[in-house]
Amino acid sequence: MNILCIGDIFGEPGRQAVFQLLPRLIHQYGIDFVLANADNAAGGKGVTDKIAEELFKTQIDVITAGNHVWEQESIFPQLESHPILRPYNLVEKDRGKGWCVVSSKKGHPVAVVHLQGRVFMETKGHKTSSPFKAMDALLKEIRKETPIILVDIHAEASAEKKALGWYLDGQVTCVVGTHTHVQTADEEILPKGTAYMTDLGMTGPHHSVIGLDVETALKRFLSDGEFKKFKVASEGARLEGLLIGVDEESGRARQVTRIRKSL
Repeated sequence: MNILCIGDIFGEPGRQAVFQLLPRLIHQYGIDFVLANADNAAGGKGVTDKIAEELFKTQIDVITAGNHVWEQESIFPQLESHPILRPYNLVEKDRGKGWCVVSSKKGHPVAVVHLQGRVFMETKGHKTSSPFKAMDALLKEIRKETPIILVDIHAEASAEKKALGWYLDGQVTCVVGTHTHVQTADEEILPKGTAYMTDLGMTGPHHSVIGLDVETALKRFLSDGEFKKFKVASEGARLEGLLIGVDEESGRARQVTRIRKSL
């Protein structure tokens, strides 16, 4: 089966890239399952209920919400009812879920786990536990349902993502990183069969500073952080991610292809 993991959807340009490009990619590559990070889909911060519904209509199967998950209150009910994941390794799990199992288009059960890194990372009002230890107990439970396990590690530090990839090699189908909005050229299949990529990149406006309007971003840096305006860029939209060929029975990755498509 073919699985597409889409990097952080940023603002209206990112959503338009998904609306226009994803159907073509599904047809072109025979994609059976789509995982997308939508941490910045609503004006750069979080995802709303309406935006989530629009994204699901594009044949996205599971959405990971990232560290901005609590920015948009309208999404809270859907965290319970839809395949929208907040980080699994939150210390206080009072709302939503951090993993789920959803059937692919061919009927194969696919598990998705959403983790958050701890190095240079914060989540509004929430603390996180070790993503490594969080996976130890969870894997036993997931394996009872499916060998196909996708892990999205939403993290700042490349070393933390890479370490998790090696830690879970042979235990999950893939470990893919999100959050930094810069696509890395290190897609690979680790020795025991786990697909890995440090960061899927950004599905959004690339004539920008990781999604932010260039002039606005420069003012923020030049004012030593005193300039607080936030403006999503509008030009250079493209979709970025990773296509993974997977053996359904073993859950091991067979092929990886970096995806970068412009509008």
